[in-house]
Amino acid sequence: MPWWSWILIWVALVSLSLLFFVLMGVRLFRQFMATVKELGEAGDKLTSLPVAAAAYAWAAGPVPDAAVVGLAPGTAPFAPPHQVRHDYHASKEARREARRQRRVRRKTERGQPQSLRDIEFR
Repeated sequence: MPWWSWILIWVALVSLSLLFFVLMGVRLFRQFMATVKELGEAGDKLTSLPVAAAAYAWAAGPVPDAAVVGLAPGTAPFAPPHQVRHDYHASKEARREARRQRRVRRKTERGQPQSLRDIEFR
């Protein structure tokens, strides 16, 4: 094998490896730019949500108890702890009352006697 064939082989190997690295770099750059674009779109969606404005609604002043049955989803980390605790207990009591009313209605429909704890004394 003549000496110049080794030069051709090495030139071909080096050029193919450089071509491979350039193509991989272009592919990596395009994937990175697509990721940045998606992150930007996600950021735009998050900033345009009406929940972001509701997160700071508690700072405007006191909210009546009837309106505070629950915060908008995703706003609990930004609300004061006593507000979240109050909302939790209010929604828990509302679920309990709804279950009691369903139980009373069901027993009334079946003609069964009511439990003393289900009778309202109010």
